Amino acid sequence: MFTGIVTHTTGVTKKTPEHGGLKVSFKRPAEWTDLQLGESISTNGACLTVAALRPKEYDCFLMPETLKRTSFGQAIPKEVNLERSLGVGDRFGGHFVQGHVDGVGTVTSIDTSDDWRIAVEFPAEFRELTVPKGSIAINGVSLTIAALKNNVLEVAIIPHTLKHTTLDSLAVGDHVNLEFDMIGKYAVSVMKIRDAEMEAYAKHN
Repeated sequence: MFTGIVTHTTGVTKKTPEHGGLKVSFKRPAEWTDLQLGESISTNGACLTVAALRPKEYDCFLMPETLKRTSFGQAIPKEVNLERSLGVGDRFGGHFVQGHVDGVGTVTSIDTSDDWRIAVEFPAEFRELTVPKGSIAINGVSLTIAALKNNVLEVAIIPHTLKHTTLDSLAVGDHVNLEFDMIGKYAVSVMKIRDAEMEAYAKHN
């Protein structure tokens, strides 16, 4: 479990095709002296497992399914957002983020005239999971939906977030990992089950 509060950004040092997937090496943040094998790390919003450790690097393996479901399957960025998994007693500053990417969005516009606003087109199938002022994780960053029209959402990004994440390097046409609000997904699922049960009940009564 993560919160969408990015603590570090780091560079990709190497990528190697392996077993139908991709082994990716990342620079290891100097503060991560207690990093362990098997640990989960949100990497641009995707939950990846530490598969190998070295003093200044660590490796993660991206399975074919991960490449299919995330922006990593289209391009491995030079730099990524990082967040280690939430520990018991940690401060919870964002929203519930699982690191399970729902889909890939495309940046359609970036407006820096007043404040920094980014518009992202997302797959239409996720429209029911988006609401104005609702939460969304974009490349692992917990953000609030500022505007919504059809299947294009807009977020406003504060200077602190721009400084401490890779979002300021995005360009129009870039692909981003999207994870929609977990609570919203459960709510929609429950409503669909309820509607199906009510429909089935009505047919037999």
